[in-house]
Amino acid sequence: MKKDSLKSLAIMGMLIFVLLLSACSSKAPETSQTPANNEKVAESTENTDSGPITIKVASWADEAMVDVVIPAFEKKYPNIKVEPVITEINEHHNSLLTKIAAGAEVPDVAFFEIAHIGKFSGKGGFVDLSKAPYNATQYKDKIVPYAWSQGMTQDGRMLGIPTDIAPATIFYRKDKFDELGVSIDDIKTMEDWIEVGKKFAKDIDGDGTNDRWLIADATNIYNMYAKSGGTRYFDAEGNSIVDSPNFVKAFEMAKKVRELGLDAGIGEWSNEWYATFQEGTALMAPSGAWLGGHIKGWIAPDTAGKWRATNFPDGMYASWGGSFAGIPADAKHKDAAWKYIQFVATRPDIQLAQFKAYDMFPSLTETYDSPVFDEGDEFYGGQKVRRLWAETAAEIPNVITNVNDMIAERALGTALTEVLENDKDPKVALKEAKKIIERKTQRR
Repeated sequence: MKKDSLKSLAIMGMLIFVLLLSACSSKAPETSQTPANNEKVAESTENTDSGPITIKVASWADEAMVDVVIPAFEKKYPNIKVEPVITEINEHHNSLLTKIAAGAEVPDVAFFEIAHIGKFSGKGGFVDLSKAPYNATQYKDKIVPYAWSQGMTQDGRMLGIPTDIAPATIFYRKDKFDELGVSIDDIKTMEDWIEVGKKFAKDIDGDGTNDRWLIADATNIYNMYAKSGGTRYFDAEGNSIVDSPNFVKAFEMAKKVRELGLDAGIGEWSNEWYATFQEGTALMAPSGAWLGGHIKGWIAPDTAGKWRATNFPDGMYASWGGSFAGIPADAKHKDAAWKYIQFVATRPDIQLAQFKAYDMFPSLTETYDSPVFDEGDEFYGGQKVRRLWAETAAEIPNVITNVNDMIAERALGTALTEVLENDKDPKVALKEAKKIIERKTQRR
């Protein structure tokens, strides 16, 4: 072949290569991808790679979101900016419900807590994450079973994926136990706790009332029982069960603690409540594992080493809180919202980072194999509290949620107040509460 012909062919070949390369580079970016961490992004007509967009993420807890999740998410998705919308927990849920009902502007991602799932399932307004293009059921086997079931409605819709869970635990003052010569190994029942409380409670200033107590508020004695077990306020058929033996015992034990002067009658999240942690005037504080992050972070950081954690008495296991992330049906950026939810709900590294920083307990079971769970925590005197809570999470039964849970919760709160403050008989109060619940839910 002649030299000129070879030269022409070479030039032609180069032109064809350039044209092919140009065609490949102009191809629209795929909306479904599988990174190394097996994160799958749902297909969508919204192209989040074509230009910067901003999604609004609404929650009541900002520390881990702002410090851990958002920086890592925006690094992975530089064209998606996150605007956190933070309000107080009750205001957050009420505002979200109002916006959904009114058809007002809603966030792209909305977090909600277990106590509010019932009312959202009844009102609607969230996409079903179990359906395409989200197909969230692909993650079912990776998440703690009881938390997964909590995110589901009775008719099989998935409102939200668990992003963190809250194994219930009792934080107690080990230094005070030592002063009393008591070992936590000897505490098996609620009655055992009451007996220790009797030894600890004292009238220090001589005014005739105790200045040290078993617990800040007897209401949380009730909560330990009410949050335990596989049912809450209704059975699987929707019948109210608030007069069951478990609720009777919950009311009776709370009443007994109040009558013995073993609680201070101090409500949570008040300055007086914080003081009980700082001064060691309350022996125990039942709550979710998340409370530990608040105690060590800002409520009572100077009490490091004085605390320990233990399970509920009487063989009870419960969930006390926990967060779920969902997408409102009217959200503007559903594809980007789903990317964010997957990032926070299915990435072990992100969940572990939140856990290490703020004690937000992971919902992904694979994280429990991390060495961090077997490390001693200096705040708890070297106790391996994380392993304790992981074992607790495995014991928590699936809980039946109902669209009328909030109605029942309010009725029981009123009934408990009558018992604790007006000496009403627990069984009578519960029967009356049941009638109110049945009337408001039109069940007989």
